[in-house]
Amino acid sequence: MSVERHSLEAPPELVARRRRGKVFQYLCLSATLVGVVTLVVLLADVLIDGVAWLTPTFFTEFPSRIPARAGIKSALYGTVWLMGLCALISFPLGVAAAVWLEEYAKKGWLQTVIQTNIANLAGVPSIVYGILGLAVFVRWMVPFTGGRSVISGALTISLLVLPILIIASQEAIRAVPGSIREASYGLGATKWQTVRHHVLPNAMPGILTGTILALSRAIGETAPLIMIGALTFIAFVPDGPRDQFTVLSIQIYNWASRPQPEFQHLAAAAIIVLLMLLLSMNALAIWLRNRHHREW
Repeated sequence: MSVERHSLEAPPELVARRRRGKVFQYLCLSATLVGVVTLVVLLADVLIDGVAWLTPTFFTEFPSRIPARAGIKSALYGTVWLMGLCALISFPLGVAAAVWLEEYAKKGWLQTVIQTNIANLAGVPSIVYGILGLAVFVRWMVPFTGGRSVISGALTISLLVLPILIIASQEAIRAVPGSIREASYGLGATKWQTVRHHVLPNAMPGILTGTILALSRAIGETAPLIMIGALTFIAFVPDGPRDQFTVLSIQIYNWASRPQPEFQHLAAAAIIVLLMLLLSMNALAIWLRNRHHREW
């Protein structure tokens, strides 16, 4: 009996490996719970402070020194303008760059240099992009952009999120099986026809996921916009891309920096609106991703 029991026991190395695996699993679970609990607590605090201030006046009035009359109309319009232009600029540029790097660029030192720079740019602090936007889009390209305007902010934020979008799009294109390309070439399709009708449709769910991540970062950026001269207080809405603007993140920063408790509640209400806008954008991108996934 003792011999049989000894033969059924696991080797000590296997037991130690299983224990290390369980410890690692518990550490990952603990880290996840800490992040989720912290997020829930912060969200609950924001909801408690801001829900009561989400009145119709809050959406239809401009910022004011009187909390009861203050609203987010100009900041909300500016955010929609900024994110719309940013998506129109960054999405085609990012996808086109990823397609060229993955499908057309020859393997060599030039592609290596470009790829390394893109990876490095993804980790550059956002204030550096603000300095670049101030020098190029606000001052040098003032005849085109109008200076401190919506289009200047959109171009600056597009530069900020382009590396993220390019890297995510490359990974999505790289994940398309090579057999699909070979089958297309075997039927006589050209390089562009293969990319257009087979590679991009199959990679689109991953590309849209990268777009969600990129725009999620863009909508909360404040430092680059302050650097290029986005206003903290305006009593009008932008009528075009060359108009001055403000955004919700700057308005939140302005209200949160004031000592009056009422403005703290206004900031919490604006955070709720910003989160809802972000979730709406993400829901649209997820719907488009799932639609492409079903079609292909």
